[in-house]
Amino acid sequence: MTRSEQLFERAVKRIPGGVNSPVRAYGAIGEAPRFIEKADGCYIYDVDGNRYIDYIDSWGPMILGHNFPAVKESVIKACENGLSFGCATEIEVEMAEFICENIPHIDMIRMVNSGTEAVMSAVRAARGFTGKNKIIKFAGCYHGHSDAMLVSAGSGVMTSGVPDSAGVPKGCTEDTMTAVYNDLSSVEELLSQADGQTAAVIVEPVGANMGVVLPKEGFLKGLRALCDKYGALLIFDEVITGFRLAFGGAAEYFGVKPDLVTYGKIIGAGMPVGAYGGRKEIMEMISPVGSVYQAGTLSGNPIAMSAGLTQLKYLHAHPEVYKGLEEKGEKLYGGMKKILEEAGLSYQINHISSLASLFFTEKEVVDYQSAKTSNTEAFAEYFKGMLSMGIHMAPSQFEAMFLSDAHTDEAIEKTLDAVKKYFSQK
Repeated sequence: MTRSEQLFERAVKRIPGGVNSPVRAYGAIGEAPRFIEKADGCYIYDVDGNRYIDYIDSWGPMILGHNFPAVKESVIKACENGLSFGCATEIEVEMAEFICENIPHIDMIRMVNSGTEAVMSAVRAARGFTGKNKIIKFAGCYHGHSDAMLVSAGSGVMTSGVPDSAGVPKGCTEDTMTAVYNDLSSVEELLSQADGQTAAVIVEPVGANMGVVLPKEGFLKGLRALCDKYGALLIFDEVITGFRLAFGGAAEYFGVKPDLVTYGKIIGAGMPVGAYGGRKEIMEMISPVGSVYQAGTLSGNPIAMSAGLTQLKYLHAHPEVYKGLEEKGEKLYGGMKKILEEAGLSYQINHISSLASLFFTEKEVVDYQSAKTSNTEAFAEYFKGMLSMGIHMAPSQFEAMFLSDAHTDEAIEKTLDAVKKYFSQK
């Protein structure tokens, strides 16, 4: 029995399912999860001494790779002054100023402790600002585990086969309406039915929790126009895409300006943190200056702020990172597509820059329903095969692959060799 298996046996006795987040579970794969000891660059090492090329990147924030020297040094230096104060610090002001000065659609920003908290707070702010209650989300888009958002959610909910969640009272979701991703007519129908009572439309500008699903041409601009027409706010959930597709996130990449935006661990370089921000008149609704209450004792934690600001400043000063991620994405994901074609397989690879998913379906994946046509058993076999060859990916058909600036040509070539070897055996 490996050390990972031993640890999992211990974990299931004290932790529900043996994991502290469902996305870490290997239940759909039929194995014990790998317990990770350390990571560096594009590599991750488990407690049994195995090294893997990592395509999880801590679920996205490690854009510069694991253990980036400048980020590590900033954390060590910040720790010397203490871990947490529960009081205002200079570094959180610097973080807010840096983001607002460099992201055109953010006038003010509030730090929180997770992406879930950021979304929950942004939705509350939208309702407080507009005086309306209804929210439109999209089937397959995941916006954290707050009650109102656990309706047709993606990601771990899809993998476990649970459409929503027990423990969520019906009243918490009665004002949440669900539209079809990439279908503007479904959005306008809901806006019309709501009769002017829609506070906001919230969307992952690139769906990344039902696997990677790209917005069709004109979809995001169409959402902007519909929100303007019906007096609703547009919220971009950029927990995945923020500072990854471009420094200004998907909003910059696609040229669409949201009213509010939410971030997660990306602004902490992987530390547990989140934020929401947007137009000044909306953000000034937040307590203590406004009537929308939201609080967090440890929000703006100085360690997380130091790590995050160091990474963001590096990304802003080195725009070539984004060009490199585009090139790496084309090399890896384009290479995977070519291997599948040569093997006579019509599986779908959706990718944009450093994000991608290989769907085990021949049907074009454009929304939640088409994503669900994927053969999850075939994915499970593929996952185990790749893991055995040193390639570490999310243990779910419905999660993204993440590239970092630290992924070398050698690592990408090794990954492509593993993909080719796996499918040549089929």
